[in-house]
Amino acid sequence: MKCAVLGAGWMGRAATWALARAPEVDEVRVADLEPGRAREVAAVYGAGRAVPLSLDLSDEEAVARSLEGCDAALAAASYRLNLELTRACIRAGVHLCDLGGNHTVVQAQFALSAEARAAGVSIVPDCGLAPGMASVLAARAIEILPDATSVRLRVGGLPQRPVPPWNYRLVFSAEGLVNEYLEPTFGLKDGEVVELPTLGDLEAISFPAPYERLEAFNTSGGASTLPWTLRGRIRDLDYKTVRYPGHRDHVAALFALGLAEDGPVAVDGASVRPRRVLERLLSDRLSGGGPDCVLLLVEARGPSGSVAFRLVDREDPVTGLTAMMRCTAFPAATVTWMLASGAIAERGVLHQELAVPARRFVASLESQGLAIEEIRAD
Repeated sequence: MKCAVLGAGWMGRAATWALARAPEVDEVRVADLEPGRAREVAAVYGAGRAVPLSLDLSDEEAVARSLEGCDAALAAASYRLNLELTRACIRAGVHLCDLGGNHTVVQAQFALSAEARAAGVSIVPDCGLAPGMASVLAARAIEILPDATSVRLRVGGLPQRPVPPWNYRLVFSAEGLVNEYLEPTFGLKDGEVVELPTLGDLEAISFPAPYERLEAFNTSGGASTLPWTLRGRIRDLDYKTVRYPGHRDHVAALFALGLAEDGPVAVDGASVRPRRVLERLLSDRLSGGGPDCVLLLVEARGPSGSVAFRLVDREDPVTGLTAMMRCTAFPAATVTWMLASGAIAERGVLHQELAVPARRFVASLESQGLAIEEIRAD
């Protein structure tokens, strides 16, 4: 089978690595606007099966042409391109999953479901870590615990060696990070979908040593479509991002100054957009800085007890893949392979928590080295 990775950034690298080693995949097309980057990713991560393409991912027609003969594609570029890439894949008759992260874009993708179904195509948005793996694990937890009444999702990517004052390392795009901290957050309360305060509901949380003292707070996008899928099925659901203590207050202070606003501001005769300045500074000052880790806890509770999935993953020094790259791209690559192989047979724009075979999904991730611990309690 043939697959494509659209975008050769951090997550595109890991997605190429995973797909090039997936069963029955004999070709991975790596597409990026910068031909040198596509060639590098194909050569370094493609295990001899990757082919680089120079491609403007905003050009719907060009993307559709480049996908001729492919079985499935994985969008690993900015979420701002996901709607156009969805249209291109429907046009090409190629299945697609993406890393998502923006609720408005996902809603627009679901509006194309009838077109995708008519074209015989499956589109699965939001397939990274969170949104992504966390949603499928939530579905699996409810499958194990049918009387579940509440679900909580806690996920974070952190440096293994935090450096004050931010105690944070940028492990994916600054644009995506600001979006998580800024956009609306949704959950469930008393069985109904509600908007929760983004950056609000701060709590203390603990993981196995050395991550005993951490904080978690509401952020946007991580629950994906779960609140709507589970509305009326469970009572309460929320998603929070995990950070070292104090991080939320630093972010809130910058946002209170207006540094996340997208409108133009006049400075010394020039027009600048504060959000773009903030994203540039985050990229410049918080990139690099040593190995990272990913922490995940997905827990369902009900009258008969609780079921939780916990993951602590660290950067792999052998492959050079960071924990965030592994935990974001490997789930998406798994869904891409499932689409290409026919393991996901439903057509249209799909809710991953309903369409992805959860048990098989978990087994695939474990075979790729993600040690997901299952914890049950009466």
